[in-house]
Amino acid sequence: MLTSSITRAIALLATAWLPFTSPAQSTAGLSQALSLHASFDRSLDADFSRGDKACLFRTKQGVGPAAVNEELKLVPDGGRFGGGLHFTKKGTTQPRFKGPGALGYNDKRWSASVSVWLKLDPDKDLEPGYCDPVQIVGDDTKKGFIFMEWSKDESPRHFRFAIRPLFNLWNPNNLDWGKMPSEQRPAVQVTKAVFSRDHWTHAVFTFENINDKSNKPVGCLYLNGELQGKIENRDLTIGWNPDAVQLVLGASYVGYLDDLAVFDRALTGAEVKLLNGLKNGVRELHP
Repeated sequence: MLTSSITRAIALLATAWLPFTSPAQSTAGLSQALSLHASFDRSLDADFSRGDKACLFRTKQGVGPAAVNEELKLVPDGGRFGGGLHFTKKGTTQPRFKGPGALGYNDKRWSASVSVWLKLDPDKDLEPGYCDPVQIVGDDTKKGFIFMEWSKDESPRHFRFAIRPLFNLWNPNNLDWGKMPSEQRPAVQVTKAVFSRDHWTHAVFTFENINDKSNKPVGCLYLNGELQGKIENRDLTIGWNPDAVQLVLGASYVGYLDDLAVFDRALTGAEVKLLNGLKNGVRELHP
């Protein structure tokens, strides 16, 4: 009888302790997968990176150090968590991060996730034309192109996440992207996305098994922790030069952007929800 009582007491203590230990255990997987984080609290450069922390701009000579200007501002108290970025108008300013340590691209098997917070009214703030708040590009967009975008002409504008592989794979008939039926695009399309000037929206895209000949590739889009759709049952082979791969922000974007993070694998739906709920953002995942 005594042994039984002790056993029940130990079980109750273990159950009571579980809520205090599980959050740390849950975020451990996110911390291990994190490869780049830019809080934009005090600088354009990344706070954490497995590679180069430097934020860069495209120049006539290639790329150079990034700096704020009339198109791009650091707003100390204007981010989702502390400071953030404000793209004030459509222009040529497109901050970028590069390097294999941060992005991990390779031609055998590539998986990753990108997380960012956005605040804008797309139909009031964006100028005419496509807008890509986040892109991953290489040496040639016909060899591959990964991006989130607002569509060009619709009202309200559609929001998409796309993985465009080698051109001949996704567009053998050379169709116009904007006129292509949505079911033919290698993309997830959200016709009424929840973006606003009054609140932040958390956007995450994941992909896995890119360039893997033995496993099926898949890409996912999440908004505010909820799965919006998948890109699957397609050949998503990409042919970039690994040295040329860059993550680019703010292509024709007008609005606020904060707490950029890259992970070296496809996060699960549960992990995306956990990421969405971090009280202090991705800074909780690294020293």
